[in-house]
Amino acid sequence: MAQAWRCSGLRWAADGPVLTWVGGRRSALVRGRRVAFGVAEGGVRTCVGARRHACPARAGVSGRSTGARCEECARLDRAHSVAADTIADDPRPYRVYLAWFGPGLVKVGITAYERGAARLLEQGAVCFSWLGHGPLMAARRTEELLRAALGVPDRVPYAQKRAVRAGLPGSVRERAAEITELHARAVALGGWPESLTPAPFRGADHAGVFGLEGGEDGGPVAVGEVTELVAGGAVGGELVAVAGPDLHLATERGVVVLDTRLMTGWDLVSAEGEPCAVPLRAFEGAAGVQDGLF
Repeated sequence: MAQAWRCSGLRWAADGPVLTWVGGRRSALVRGRRVAFGVAEGGVRTCVGARRHACPARAGVSGRSTGARCEECARLDRAHSVAADTIADDPRPYRVYLAWFGPGLVKVGITAYERGAARLLEQGAVCFSWLGHGPLMAARRTEELLRAALGVPDRVPYAQKRAVRAGLPGSVRERAAEITELHARAVALGGWPESLTPAPFRGADHAGVFGLEGGEDGGPVAVGEVTELVAGGAVGGELVAVAGPDLHLATERGVVVLDTRLMTGWDLVSAEGEPCAVPLRAFEGAAGVQDGLF
């Protein structure tokens, strides 16, 4: 029987993206190389637990869940979370940022100052700029100010991020245009918390880091996305881009996007030349793929 591994997610390290595995193993994700794995026959996806503790019930979870947690572990995981607004006493300084994922898709958010741009890489932000930094609650109030005054959301679904990647402008200036304008409008607003130190606009671009900055064709255009893994299924293709948690794989059906969060909770085994055999959803207007199992 082939050795099985459990993926614990994609991480953005200093030298690029890596897949991490339960037990500490790491696999560097290098564009141009083949990524291939299978799901063990008869396998069942089980809860990954919460806050570094295993799920006591080893509960089964849906193949489409990006969290891979049962209801109880999901509740425990969010019980002490900045993202979930369940803590307000974190003494660390926080940064407020504007992130752009593609035409018309901008969000405002916060991240711990010490993390630098890691949070932006994890979210798949194609470009971003800092707005300022200060205590957690000052950062939160600034985030809410921009949501209310400028209509900028603080959450963007990954499905929308994937949908707009095919239409990214070709130049850094064009990609930064929307957050350049929004940054200026944000700075002009009144009502910023006094304890938040504003930051000048300095656009940072991740298109090249992700592999979404191509030549004349604008980079690899995905035709669909994996909706879930299934027991006995397989995924394989050449890695052409990595954005946030998403792998863009060139397969026999075209470039497809795999959200690596769908890999957690499964027993995975090595695979070589097997064609993709997982449920796939075609992007609107894409040709060359079929919905469902292929």
